[in-house]
Amino acid sequence: MQRVIVLLLAALDAAIAAAIGLAAVLAPFTLLWVLSFGVDADWGALWPVSGTLWQFGHGVPLQVVLPDAVLSGLAIPKEAATFALSVPPLAMLLFTVIFAARSGRRAAIAGAWLSGVLSGAVVFALISAVVGLTAHSSVLRAPQWAAILIPAAAYLAGLLIGAVRYAWAEGDGGLVDRVHDIVDGWGDWSPVPAETLRGAAAAVVALTGAAALGVAAMTLLRGGEVIALFEAARVDVLGATMLTLAHLVYLPTLLVWSASWLAGPGFALGTGTAVSPAGTSVGVVPGIPVLGLVPANSSMWMLVAVLLPIACGALAGWIVRSRLVWERVGTGIWPRTAIAVGIAAVSAGVVALAAVLASGSIGPGRLSEVGPAVGPFALAIGIEVLIGAGILLLTPRHRDELAEERTDRWREQMGGDVSDLTAPVD
Repeated sequence: MQRVIVLLLAALDAAIAAAIGLAAVLAPFTLLWVLSFGVDADWGALWPVSGTLWQFGHGVPLQVVLPDAVLSGLAIPKEAATFALSVPPLAMLLFTVIFAARSGRRAAIAGAWLSGVLSGAVVFALISAVVGLTAHSSVLRAPQWAAILIPAAAYLAGLLIGAVRYAWAEGDGGLVDRVHDIVDGWGDWSPVPAETLRGAAAAVVALTGAAALGVAAMTLLRGGEVIALFEAARVDVLGATMLTLAHLVYLPTLLVWSASWLAGPGFALGTGTAVSPAGTSVGVVPGIPVLGLVPANSSMWMLVAVLLPIACGALAGWIVRSRLVWERVGTGIWPRTAIAVGIAAVSAGVVALAAVLASGSIGPGRLSEVGPAVGPFALAIGIEVLIGAGILLLTPRHRDELAEERTDRWREQMGGDVSDLTAPVD
């Protein structure tokens, strides 16, 4: 495929990703504007709010400045008129990263991944700059540099993940292949980088699944509390619909909180509060319906939940060990130790980034501290994943595993009868 076509397609992908994200914000707000204010509403205020919320969905922190009319109408004290809002709905950020990864992979398949990455990143950065320069709201304010750079950085990260992953697996005839050749020359240590990332990806995906099961279980157990909070909000059909949509886009954020709870450190719902398997101490919480899922009390028996992250690490270790046996590489104890430590370190780094995005401020006063603590969450996941992965990667090789490896080697080299080689190996 010609390089120009790759450039154009990557640029088109970036434009589509930005357009879908902006439309996902504009569409419900346009409907809300029409039903609430009619066709004679001030449409000039719709784009600044929508553009700022699009930036917020990509992790841009906001400063909320409530006007005097709102303060007097809702009887809000003046000291609460300005506060930070820095816990974004991560669904939009995930969409952008996944869409970018698919675009980067297509550019790598076409044989010009570097050109595709540069083209897509530049176009998305230009769109982000246009949104940042035109969407200025008096109520929702974002730092100019963050409004431009953070969405562009998220899209660039997705592009690189998709492109480099495919180029490493299939080759690109360029920089990635040269690095791959260098790593292949490491002998028994050659699988360490690739298997470390593979195992960390498996551990993070498994941890996400465990967190989703935790949210589902709490929905079954405490769904009545959520319904009661919906009813207490006293909103009409339109308000209930908007509130439900807000809950859905915050679902990935809730999964990060759930994962932190499973790991042990838990999360906060305000300054001086804690929600963890060891105990729950929250006091008065905002009447947000989804917060009805928070357990009213905890028991020391709930600490058994930390076995789930250990199981996620064990699953990652089993996947990596199976590949090492199949490819007959990384047989030494030290390469496997490095892989186990690498899986734990990368997993801890991923959850640390997720905790940074899923924690911060959601309101004035004590609500300026919500979400998981980054350090304890990352440390707990690193230790638990290391235990699970280490058990699977560092245990002595079983006789059946050795026999299977010997049989596969004979089949590959000789292609003969292997019935005499399947006996147990001492």
